[in-house]
Amino acid sequence: QVQLVESGGGLVQPGESLRLSCAASGSIFGINAMGWYRQAPGKQRELVAVITSGGSTNYADSVKGRFTISRDNTKNAAYLYMNSLKPEDTAVYYCNADLILDVGWSYDCWGQGTQVTVSS
Repeated sequence: QVQLVESGGGLVQPGESLRLSCAASGSIFGINAMGWYRQAPGKQRELVAVITSGGSTNYADSVKGRFTISRDNTKNAAYLYMNSLKPEDTAVYYCNADLILDVGWSYDCWGQGTQVTVSS
């Protein structure tokens, strides 16, 4: 069975930092793009950051300059470094990955989500 396992969520004060981790496990040949999404109460899920297999990145305007996405292909993992956190960053954060299971066969996989709360 293939899956994404997330960790790193928690409660922090405004201005502090937090790192989220996401690791893929199972019979995986490789991984295409990986990304982080978030969903706040009463709002739609939005893309926070994405990173391609070649290392190119894209960020939502609301997090540019504060968040950094990275990946470690040797560990089949992705990370989201969040700096200068604001109360409006409060949301459930989800990891997403396009997993390569075999030649010509990919699987769009989602993590279970992890809560990030920014409050004083």
